[in-house]
Amino acid sequence: MKPKVILYNRLPEDLLEKLEKNCDVRQYNLESSSNPDFLQDLQEAEGIIGSGLKVNGELLDQTPKLKIVTNISVGYNNLDIEELTKRNIMATNTPDVLTDTTADTVFGLLLSTARRIPELDHYVKSGQWQQNITQDLFGVDVHHKKLGIIGMGRIGYAIAERAHFGFKMNILYNNRSRNISSENELNAEFTSLDELLVNSDFVCLMAPLVPETVNLIGKREFRLMKKSAIFINGSRGALVNEDELIYALTNREILAAGLDVYKEEPLNLESPLRNLKNVVTLPHIGSATEETRYKMAHLAVENLIKGLQKETPPSLLNTEVLKLWETNGL
Repeated sequence: MKPKVILYNRLPEDLLEKLEKNCDVRQYNLESSSNPDFLQDLQEAEGIIGSGLKVNGELLDQTPKLKIVTNISVGYNNLDIEELTKRNIMATNTPDVLTDTTADTVFGLLLSTARRIPELDHYVKSGQWQQNITQDLFGVDVHHKKLGIIGMGRIGYAIAERAHFGFKMNILYNNRSRNISSENELNAEFTSLDELLVNSDFVCLMAPLVPETVNLIGKREFRLMKKSAIFINGSRGALVNEDELIYALTNREILAAGLDVYKEEPLNLESPLRNLKNVVTLPHIGSATEETRYKMAHLAVENLIKGLQKETPPSLLNTEVLKLWETNGL
């Protein structure tokens, strides 16, 4: 009998066929939490695959047969890893395959914000361009400036590569531990967070969302930045106190911001961020290309199938579970 699996994202047809060949797939969406069929299938499910479902103790109490949860994303703050590990349930994500695509997006956001590209695109298309533009519409240079990266993981490193080799930018970075490769290959300088904020022309936030980083950037941090600084957030909205960001932008404590993530997503229709000219807003598109989303889904399906076959998934987050399985012959 095939293991029962709950799928709550759409998959490319060929990947869905592969999953169905190996599993009894039951498809739902994130609004299905009160659906009686969903609750019944949870009781029998050995695998869960998708992105965004909050997998915590409350949900896991309803999944006595669950063996693996597979996130179709690099982030996994929706997964209670401690609780999953306690229950000997494997958890996986999809790192690496989206690194370059997300770095492209974040650096594109930086360029768009510095050169005011969305604003000036609207200026042309709305018929306002009737003569040479005046200084009030000028942007700022990116090349040879100082870029501060908060969170020098895979994506942070890829952003630094683009900045160093493509734009001859000087790189400052703050991280939980030193990234020696970035220092040796990109001449990046490891600094305290405060030093980075004070000295950077562009501040790029790429840190993971963990309890210690919630509201990492707020009033104090914005006031440490240069008035000419541009702030970019490509990580998670919860890392920034959004009200204090809006205040800093409105009162010109910083020059501008480029955002791909927000406290509430989709962005609230009443949010002042929608009306500020010195903000470029994207709808959380970091990995949103056909090629990358396919690679993410492919890796997630591979993770799930291998886990259910008692093999090591390519991107297992809690390796101690596999050791317990091997020790206990599960």
